[in-house]
Amino acid sequence: MTLNVDALASSNTPATVDVLAIAAHRDDVEQTCGGTLLAQADLGWHTGIVDLTQGEGGTRGTAADRAAEAAAAAKILRVSHREALDLPDGNVENTQANRLKLAAAIRRLRPRVVILPYWQGRHPDHYRASTLGYEACFVAGLKKAEFPPELRVDDLAPHRPYKILYASLYSDVRPTFVVDITKHIETRLESLLAYRSQYGAQTVGSGLFVPEEDIRERMFATARHYGLLAGVKYAEPFVQREVERVDDLMTLGSPSI
Repeated sequence: MTLNVDALASSNTPATVDVLAIAAHRDDVEQTCGGTLLAQADLGWHTGIVDLTQGEGGTRGTAADRAAEAAAAAKILRVSHREALDLPDGNVENTQANRLKLAAAIRRLRPRVVILPYWQGRHPDHYRASTLGYEACFVAGLKKAEFPPELRVDDLAPHRPYKILYASLYSDVRPTFVVDITKHIETRLESLLAYRSQYGAQTVGSGLFVPEEDIRERMFATARHYGLLAGVKYAEPFVQREVERVDDLMTLGSPSI
């Protein structure tokens, strides 16, 4: 099966990225960790996005609409690379073929940090993307993994990210840590509103989508909640499965009292 890639066309696009966000749908990253990608870009890291689906099954808009909107949002988020795979929208499954497709992208992009959706949620695509993403990270590091020729990774060395994080904003769980996105909150909103087919005022799907006039209030209120947990104004939440090692107690960042 042909891999459908709509990577950003740019003469200065790096061959690899430092931080890679993987999500089921075009606009999931903007909702869950767009501010974090902006914060990482500010620190000089190359960031990227892999969307697993193209949006053909959405209530609003078309795959072509979503592609154009995703490209516009990527520029706002200052990501170095964005592409979409061709997994069925609304039917993301953790199959060997899908693991290899995503593992091929991971081998090409070689991120040190991967951000995945949290492993529980209302939408089946989200929690399946979480498991699929983790297992694809594992497969990408297998020396003897066999990839279909059309994925064109046979000449690439195996690669696994050092750290896998889970963007937990969609789920009501206590985060392991939060990222301060205070200076990026307006740009984060701008990236989400680039999806006019999804968030522009319209009657189609009005019972499923947040009204455009409420999006700002909801986004800011949620980010404010997570910011208060860590003593900043606005933040995005993350979970990691590992217990973190601390070598110097004097470097711990959040006050206890």
